[in-house]
Amino acid sequence: MREDTILTPSQVGQYLKNMMDRDRLLSGLLVRGELSNYKMYPSGHHYFTLKDGEGALRCVMFRGDAQSLRFRPQNGMQVIAAGRVTVFPRDGQYQLYCVRLTPEGVGDLALAFEQLKEKLFCEGLFAPEHKKPIPEFPGKIALITSPAGAAVRDMIRILGARWPLAEVKVIPVRVQGVEAPGEIAAAIHWADQKRAADLIITGRGGGSMEDLWAFNEEVVARAIYNAEIPVISAVGHEPDVTIADFVADLRASTPSNAAELAVPDQNEIYAALLGDRERLEGSMAVQLERRRQTLERLANSRPMTDPASYFREKRLLLDFQSGRLAHGLRHCASGQRERLTALSGALPNAAERMVAKRWEQLNTLAAALDALSPLKVLGRGYSIVQREDGKALTSVKDTAPGDLLKLTLSDGSLDCKIL
Repeated sequence: MREDTILTPSQVGQYLKNMMDRDRLLSGLLVRGELSNYKMYPSGHHYFTLKDGEGALRCVMFRGDAQSLRFRPQNGMQVIAAGRVTVFPRDGQYQLYCVRLTPEGVGDLALAFEQLKEKLFCEGLFAPEHKKPIPEFPGKIALITSPAGAAVRDMIRILGARWPLAEVKVIPVRVQGVEAPGEIAAAIHWADQKRAADLIITGRGGGSMEDLWAFNEEVVARAIYNAEIPVISAVGHEPDVTIADFVADLRASTPSNAAELAVPDQNEIYAALLGDRERLEGSMAVQLERRRQTLERLANSRPMTDPASYFREKRLLLDFQSGRLAHGLRHCASGQRERLTALSGALPNAAERMVAKRWEQLNTLAAALDALSPLKVLGRGYSIVQREDGKALTSVKDTAPGDLLKLTLSDGSLDCKIL
């Protein structure tokens, strides 16, 4: 073997890499397989394996290419990977450098839509109890949409025709492209934080699913959900449905329909006011007629036409009542005199018995009180000994020489000093 044909492992790897890079088939492959061992590293790179029933192929998708993914790859998913196969010289392993990943059998956008829809539904972003009511008469309306599209002109025209009292503000954003979701979300957040309107309408005209995709991004959905101002979603045509429609407080089939739902029709309000005015005037006319008839009836009544007759009748009634009262008083006094006469005969005997009974009770109580009186005890030679503070003395231990005492006897008291 010639000396110059001996290669190092890195040279062999580099040789194979150069050879595979020149192969046109390996430079633009489409590989169908099942995802396995799918991992996304903090660097943003994605590593996974594509396998079928008989073999496996290691794959890597760098961060720049992975950012274009519309869906979340999952193990077991059937996909088609586009890229090139080459050798990584450091470890001599060949792998597929994937630049595009598409789910098989369904578009990546449709899959991404269903995945995000399921995720946000589980988090409660579509819950009816979170929907805020749309104001009946909004004073300010913010239109977050493209300022150059036909949709914004239609909304401004319809809002002006239906409810010219509302102030319409257009917050211009891009509604298509990579930057569109961030701009839409930022505009919603700004309008909500600044309280720039009573109602927000966001949307755009019709288009393909790719054209409407900005309203299927999670950042827009969460901005609508977190807004305290009610939001109407108006994206595309009636058949078009976006994630923003599910999260918004009200979904409109088109931007024009959103303008119709946002404000009342001034013609309908005017007609309703006219109807109320007619009913009010009719009710007032009926009430006035009733009051007029009542006034006429009172004006033709006897007290109004002949006031003196009213007083004469009342005077006669007063005389009649006075006679009845005097008769009643005389009858009552006669009855009272008869009852007093009947009682007067029995009164002296009853009074004497009652007085005798009370004297007997008094003598009994006086004898009991006299038996308990301390004066009786003092009369038998006893006395009450008190200290200067008036407290009764019960023991010699409570005294000392020089203390002043008061002795109470039956016929008086003595001031004493202990020697």
